[in-house]
Amino acid sequence: MSTVIEKTRFSVLDRSRTREGHSGADALRDTVALAQDLERLGYHRFWVSEHHGVPGVAGSAPTVLAAAVAAATRTLRVGTGGVMLPNHQPLVVAEQFGVLESLFPGRIDMGLGRSVGFTDGVRRALGRDKDVADDFAGQLDELLAFFAGTSATRAHARPSEGLTVPPFVLAMGEGAAIAARAGLPMVIGDLRDRERMLRGIERYRAGFRPSRWAAEPYVVISGTVAVAGSEPEARRLLVPEAWSMAHSRTHGTFPPLPPAERVATLELTAKEREFYEAGLRGHLAGTEQQVADGLAAVIEASGAQEVLVTTSTYDREGLLESFRRLARIARLTPA
Repeated sequence: MSTVIEKTRFSVLDRSRTREGHSGADALRDTVALAQDLERLGYHRFWVSEHHGVPGVAGSAPTVLAAAVAAATRTLRVGTGGVMLPNHQPLVVAEQFGVLESLFPGRIDMGLGRSVGFTDGVRRALGRDKDVADDFAGQLDELLAFFAGTSATRAHARPSEGLTVPPFVLAMGEGAAIAARAGLPMVIGDLRDRERMLRGIERYRAGFRPSRWAAEPYVVISGTVAVAGSEPEARRLLVPEAWSMAHSRTHGTFPPLPPAERVATLELTAKEREFYEAGLRGHLAGTEQQVADGLAAVIEASGAQEVLVTTSTYDREGLLESFRRLARIARLTPA
């Protein structure tokens, strides 16, 4: 396997996707169990996401779920991918991560994004408008000031002040420039839009200003990776998410993941088929050798220090086997 892969950290973001026939509670417990499995396999960090009012996603409170994951593991770094800062007051976010860091010192990451509620109804319930994301850079500065004890509000975040919780910026659109200006590590995706991703990384490195958080640029590339004994087996892992995304694009709702075998029996409209096929393309999926070759190419092209895998599927055992195979590719050290 490529030495460039062996020098790269591998981590996982789990979205706590619900599955047909399984409850939201099942999805959350699956997330915690997956983190325990990945710790044993030697993955570097495990992140959870924030989604509000989405039928197919149980992960609506990332800092709460991160606490459960951290409590169930010993060495794995745990964090958020991410807390959507425009949805929250920076003081509250600082306090939440201060509590996490105090309980699990040296293991907590603070991944931060700039998205707002998915629908008008969710945004109203959150008390936020679409344009609140326009001040993400200011919200980020305010949040970090609470850890430094320099907030212009003169308020103090307890027990956060003086603690070091590594911040990461999820770079979508102008996020790369914001991460560079703030001198923070950047998470960028996805692997399917390679040219856009590489442009964002170039913009980030060119504008990076060293900070107390990072002396030099740190790039995490994210996307779906599926490894199996054959290409068809790997493609099977991609089917549930591809169909769910196609359904959301054509029906306006984001459903639980169905088994791949059921998707194969469905009659899709031309538009659904178009979105579905698009959802299957461009991922790193195949045998161990095929995925190793793809990973080596994208890591060399991007110069990334870390890969954040975001794969979701119905088949939990198939997913875990994919992560086992990926651990072999990367020669991760089992715990």
